[in-house]
Amino acid sequence: MIPVWVYFVVAGIIVSAFMAVKTGRDERKVENDMIEQEGEVYMKRLEEARDDKKSEHERSLGV
Repeated sequence: MIPVWVYFVVAGIIVSAFMAVKTGRDERKVENDMIEQEGEVYMKRLEEARDDKKSEHERSLGV
C-alpha cells in the first residue's frame, strides 16, 4: 500500500508544473506586448524622421 504523503508529493509536483507553464505563458505574452509597443514607437519615430527629411528637401528646392 502506498503512503498518503506520496499522493501529496505527486499532486504538488503536478500543480507546480502547471503553475510553471502558466507563468511562462503569461510572461511571454507581457514581453511580446512590450516589444510590440516599442516597435510602434520606433516606427513612429522613423516616419517622423522621414517626413522631416522630406519637408526639409522640399524647402531646399523652394517648393
